[in-house]
Amino acid sequence: MRKQQFIALLYGWIIVLGLILLTSIILAFLLQFTGMNETTLSWITLAVGLTSLFIGGLVAGIKGKQKGWVIGIITGGGFTLFTFLVQYLGYQQGFSLEQSLHHVGFILAALLGGAIGVNIIKSEN
Repeated sequence: MRKQQFIALLYGWIIVLGLILLTSIILAFLLQFTGMNETTLSWITLAVGLTSLFIGGLVAGIKGKQKGWVIGIITGGGFTLFTFLVQYLGYQQGFSLEQSLHHVGFILAALLGGAIGVNIIKSEN
């Protein structure tokens, strides 16, 4: 892996984690101070996750400038690995079937973002 692609991955992961942290704080306040229930919250968090991974893959694809789908898969896979390690090492639990399906969706969203990010750059040149 070239240095440029590794830096692109770092940008993608930082964007993903930053967006998820920011929206988690906002959602925590909404859950505390509004009548939002947990069912609504689970759908919102899924949408936030998909959007964050898409944007992270997009940024990684733009920075990487080639092989956007590979950069996207690695961006999504790195996020999934990070989440799994936190859950497994911190709470001694693996992924459930539902979580596994969500993470497949996250990886696909990052893949799509990476592919679009590379093509945005190519269409501008």
